[in-house]
Amino acid sequence: MSINVSHSGFQSERFAMRHTSLDKLIELQKNPANIRNLCILAHVDHGKTTLADCLVASNGIISSRQVGKLRYLDSREDEQIRGITMKSSAISLHYQEGGQDYLLNLIDSPGHVDFSSEVSTAVRLCDGAVVVVDAVEGVCPQTQVVLRQAWLENIRPVLVINKVDRLIMELKLTPQEAYTHLQKIMEQVNAVTGTLFTSRVMEEQAEKTKDEKGSGTLPEDQVYDWSAGLDEADDSNLYFSPDQGNLIFASAIDGWGFSIQHFAHIYSERMGINAEVLRKTLWGDFYLNAKAKKIMKGAQFKGKKPLFVQLVLDNIWSLYDAVVIRKDKEKVDKVLSSLGVKVMARDSRHSDPKVLLSAICSQWLPVSQAVLSMVCNKLPSPLQIAAERVEKLMSVGVRRFDTLPESTQALKNAFLQCSSNENAPVIVFVSKMFAVDTKSLPQNRQRPLTQAEIAQRRELTRQRHAERMATEQTAAVGHKNHAGNNQLNIQMGELSKDDMENQVPKESKEEEQSETFIAFARVYSGVMKRGQRIFILGPKYDPAQGLSMLPEQCSASDTFPEVPHLSCCSIENVYLIMGRELEELEQVPSGNVLGIQGLEEFILKSATISTTPACPPFTPLNFEASPIVRVAVEPKHPSEMPKLVRGMRLLNQADPCAEVLIQETGEHVLVTAGEVHLQRCLDDLKDRFAKIEISASKPIIPFRETVVRPPKVDMVNEDLGKQHKVAVIHQVKEDYYHDRSSETLHVDSSGLVTLTTPNKLATVSVRAIPLPQEVTCLLEKSSALIRTLEQVNMSLKEGRNIDVSVRTLEAIADFKAQLERMLQGRKWRNAVENIWAFGPRRCGPNILLNKLEGYQRPSLWQCLCREDKNGAQAPNTREFDNSIVSGFQLATLSGPMCEEPLMGVVFSIERCDIQSLNSPYQNNLEESSTFQEASRANKAEENADALEVNPTEPSQDRRSLETTSAGCYGPVSGQLIAAVKEACRHAFQAQPQRLMAAMYTCEIMATAEVLGRVYGVLGKREGRILQEEMKEGTEIFIIKAVLPVAESFGFADEIRKRTSGLASPQMVFSHWEVISSDPFWVPTTEEEYLHFGEKADSTNQALKYMNAVRRRKGLYVEEKIVEHAEKQRTLSKNK
Repeated sequence: MSINVSHSGFQSERFAMRHTSLDKLIELQKNPANIRNLCILAHVDHGKTTLADCLVASNGIISSRQVGKLRYLDSREDEQIRGITMKSSAISLHYQEGGQDYLLNLIDSPGHVDFSSEVSTAVRLCDGAVVVVDAVEGVCPQTQVVLRQAWLENIRPVLVINKVDRLIMELKLTPQEAYTHLQKIMEQVNAVTGTLFTSRVMEEQAEKTKDEKGSGTLPEDQVYDWSAGLDEADDSNLYFSPDQGNLIFASAIDGWGFSIQHFAHIYSERMGINAEVLRKTLWGDFYLNAKAKKIMKGAQFKGKKPLFVQLVLDNIWSLYDAVVIRKDKEKVDKVLSSLGVKVMARDSRHSDPKVLLSAICSQWLPVSQAVLSMVCNKLPSPLQIAAERVEKLMSVGVRRFDTLPESTQALKNAFLQCSSNENAPVIVFVSKMFAVDTKSLPQNRQRPLTQAEIAQRRELTRQRHAERMATEQTAAVGHKNHAGNNQLNIQMGELSKDDMENQVPKESKEEEQSETFIAFARVYSGVMKRGQRIFILGPKYDPAQGLSMLPEQCSASDTFPEVPHLSCCSIENVYLIMGRELEELEQVPSGNVLGIQGLEEFILKSATISTTPACPPFTPLNFEASPIVRVAVEPKHPSEMPKLVRGMRLLNQADPCAEVLIQETGEHVLVTAGEVHLQRCLDDLKDRFAKIEISASKPIIPFRETVVRPPKVDMVNEDLGKQHKVAVIHQVKEDYYHDRSSETLHVDSSGLVTLTTPNKLATVSVRAIPLPQEVTCLLEKSSALIRTLEQVNMSLKEGRNIDVSVRTLEAIADFKAQLERMLQGRKWRNAVENIWAFGPRRCGPNILLNKLEGYQRPSLWQCLCREDKNGAQAPNTREFDNSIVSGFQLATLSGPMCEEPLMGVVFSIERCDIQSLNSPYQNNLEESSTFQEASRANKAEENADALEVNPTEPSQDRRSLETTSAGCYGPVSGQLIAAVKEACRHAFQAQPQRLMAAMYTCEIMATAEVLGRVYGVLGKREGRILQEEMKEGTEIFIIKAVLPVAESFGFADEIRKRTSGLASPQMVFSHWEVISSDPFWVPTTEEEYLHFGEKADSTNQALKYMNAVRRRKGLYVEEKIVEHAEKQRTLSKNK
């Protein structure tokens, strides 16, 4: 028994804090130097909410006996049932240390991957984060995600290694083994941080080198040294280590936690060694030489116990051995006396030894004290916000901070000073809107009566009683009085009836307003007051444009002209968020987290609000998980459709990640991040927002359509000859086109599709080519950049001058260079320069190529070379250019297989001959004349088979011809859009078609005995194992797999059932993957007939998915319901 650690120095300091009054919290809000805004981040089930319970209990808000059971910040019923956090919740705590009072605005966030958007909303409002890691499971997928989110928001993390008790009770490790295990976990977390740091340094160094090359200060023949930036960069404060004071070991469920400083303080008094020396040597390869009474290095080499094992872990292991494992009362009494701890008699007699353990540990090593002390000492206050973070928040979109107006740049000082003066501009960021029951708002809550009010009510009751007694003792009333009373009663009855009728709309109105939206926000500068008028800045608001349109010194109280993306409103109420409750405040000074009422009409999900129009909107939140699971929702009773629409609008506002769409078919579609998120949204819609019975469809699985190169082997891996491939292509074409008129459509053997419009005025030839996979991935990843490029090109086309930042131009140039590097070879020659458009929606992963001879249209990359071509005349855009692009956009938006968007397809326009005529039916006469002039000038360059009109023909004949053609078929531009769309679809069908499925990356943690069952469930659901590794020092296997989203529904429940809860998957959307099987495949070779049979009715996964989508969309499905049906007959009776 090695416990002999007196903790006299900390006994008096241990805080059994009482509930802090609201007035005290309001007073603390005024001192930003002692405010800490922090969030708790972790993987699911690593103990965040239990740790939060410990911190809440330290303020007396809940009982310490309820810690881990109550889960105070999980206020939703489904959170309590499932045992996971689904939303971020805030609470303000008071902590005293070193004679100073601190205000801690704590935000507990979810760990489940489906709710990672809630983590983003919490991280934006904080200056620091407490990252919690399970001592057994170590770094998990969501641990890496939350560390990256904290890094992107530039907030400082501290680490808590939780559930250390599992090393004792479950893994049965010795103190020495546990020390090695804890070291490895710390190294894993530091490795993630190091990776993030290295990538940032390399990016900065690459930019610096590029600038030096551009200015000519760097020799061209110098070899670049990637390590140069890393050597110079300072990363000493980034990593977690106990001796730095940013790491705590804890067991939140048992109520204990400690830092190295705690034990260094205790042992310095007992052993007479300097506390600072102990702080540096308690963690590391040091041991205590008992004879020399010195701390020496080289414990591992000499086979000695490290100091951390000898002085810390041995004591904790001995405590668990005495209290929980052996339940030895004598040893427990010795422990209590040596620690100087007193426990209540009922705790020592309790049948559960964990109760006694918690009672001892909460006095010896209180986890709340350790964590809150670390938070106050290591996390920054709002006054210490980094200038780099401020510039990053203010630089939205393509603009850099130094290109913003001067008055906007001057606001940087307001951020850094975090001033609450009257003159300081108010700058607030709203990270999300959350719904609360209107009855639970402080102004609607029933408040306790004062003594004066109780006495007044008592007096009123006595008076009523006396009047009632007096009435009963009066003389009998005559007949007239009876009649008069009856008449009066009737009138009163009528009045009350009218009143009730008048009350009906009020009640329904109250029912509609049963949910109130509160903005979850933080004040970065100034003071937010109740009733204050402020500007709401939309995400597209431009401060330069706003300042130019508004008068100087304009405030939200003045009348001002309408400015795009700028609105103004009054603040109804401001609240202090206290977990499940709200406390009403008059004002909230800078540096605090708060709730704001009255913004639901102006803010959808997040926004920036300010008293100055010079303030820019903050950069959008970084969401790690994108919504992928969608369902169609409808009310069970059609008459309740308006309630459903209103409910979905409220749900869209209340959830930061959910999306609500109305499709062309009229379906109301809900898009969510995963299965658990979907269930929560449907429950909210049914019980809170719409309050009606709803029916949801099966999840709508997204697919993509693509083409691939012709296969070289058949389905039984036999080599296909060239002649056979041609035969198959011809066979497919015959199936597709035998009913179509050969006059308007022609498909040649190479897959070139030529299509003529019905009025014979335009002919287009299109070829579909599969895009290399890496190019498709690049296009998908760069969709935001492509959208920016499109906006710049549209502005240049309209003659507007747009100021694009150098960084954006560099990103576009880099994107172009990557495309040129990836598209090499003869068939891709000049392909990047000839890109006409991207699609669908002008920013998708498909390309329209201009292969027309003699047509030099303005380059897609003109923003990169406009400085060089100022003198040169830009090439003209041909007539109907937009019609071709529009047809391409429509074709890529819904493919021919099952009307899903295309992906990874290049459509090459190789011929486009248009005969344009003046007519009253044509919308744009100027375009027509322009084309005729261009056709005269470029007649020699036109193709030999182009359809042309002699401009010298009489206008009357022209007009009559156009009248007949346009009158029957509509304007030429519309026909051309339809023709390009159809040509693209036919060109797509002329190539080998494939479906692409959305794929989840799935990480499963399981023990060895259930590994086979996990593989069985994955195999059944078309999953594919990528990697399997065993966590060192444990019996847990980590399995990495990919799983189609289509097969993922019910996967988590099935895997838990099959493994008795010993395996739990985490699924994140990863990528799109081509399904290898051809949905239109039929046996053609002799080997395939032998192998698959004549009907070839074995399961075709791609065909199954395709038919399911077509059936859902109401498209034709080619399948036989009954084959060779005949009536059942028996031997005895002939029926």
